[in-house]
Amino acid sequence: MAEGVLIITEQREGAFRKVTYESVSEGRRIADYLKSSLTAVVLGSGIEKIANELEKYGTDNILVVDDPSLSEYTTDAYTNNLADIIIAREPELIIIGASIQGKDLSARLAARLDAGLAMECTAIRLDKNELVYARQMYGGKIQADITINSTPQIAAIRPNVMTILETPKSCRIEKIAAKVGEIKASVIEINKDAGDKVELTEADIVVSGGRGTGGDFEAIEELAAVLGGAVGGSRSAIDEGWRPHSDQVGQTGKIVSPNLYIACGISGAIQHLAGMSASKQIVAINKDPEAPIFSKADFGIVGDLFEVVPAIIKDVKKLRS
Repeated sequence: MAEGVLIITEQREGAFRKVTYESVSEGRRIADYLKSSLTAVVLGSGIEKIANELEKYGTDNILVVDDPSLSEYTTDAYTNNLADIIIAREPELIIIGASIQGKDLSARLAARLDAGLAMECTAIRLDKNELVYARQMYGGKIQADITINSTPQIAAIRPNVMTILETPKSCRIEKIAAKVGEIKASVIEINKDAGDKVELTEADIVVSGGRGTGGDFEAIEELAAVLGGAVGGSRSAIDEGWRPHSDQVGQTGKIVSPNLYIACGISGAIQHLAGMSASKQIVAINKDPEAPIFSKADFGIVGDLFEVVPAIIKDVKKLRS
């Protein structure tokens, strides 16, 4: 009989992604509701030393699959290993972060295991002994509650939404031999963003620019830097070649849920709103008082971003000096 909660962690170059801590914290909460155990799976190469970091978030068991074949993420290798673990352990619920890697992996696992998948979950609750998943649909126009009528159930949670909570407890760490199986794809090259950029989907603050920037992102980059945030862009800014595609926020880009989202020179097309409407606080700066973005903003400034943003930067620096 299926029982317990299993977390699929994500690490990059020997460091867990923020969404992993969110997943484990949420998994602990759900496991307590279900009165069951919480198990985390860590895959990679040379990652055995970081596994015990998850103890302080309430894991009962940590499964470590450490093998050179898993040094870089490939869908086949990770799916083959995880599918074997899931079949053997029979968890009731699997939680994974809805990052780029997590979306790819969760979909493949759902197909392999014939399991139901709730993507981009913003909340999980127990209602009459049934797990209910909240997720936005139709470009963020509605929030739907859905249930999954299969076992195991897979929930891919939206990054930067779930609360990270430390609940330390002793746990058992188990090493598992890798079973890579057939791999049809391999990594031949990795292109990394230059510098120590804050990951867009994990940033607490995002400053985005749109067509109104005219391609000049200097002030936006400076504001993001002084606030310790990340720089994003609307689809029009990316289509113009002003920012790389990795910076795109929207339905065809990245979905972000920061504590603060500052939209500069962005009109607020529905495709863009779909990517940032879950932000806790939204500030819009636009010369057009009729811009749709203002209908979603908690605070709006009607003005030239090239005058407003430098003034904000000046005041932020003054407050922090």
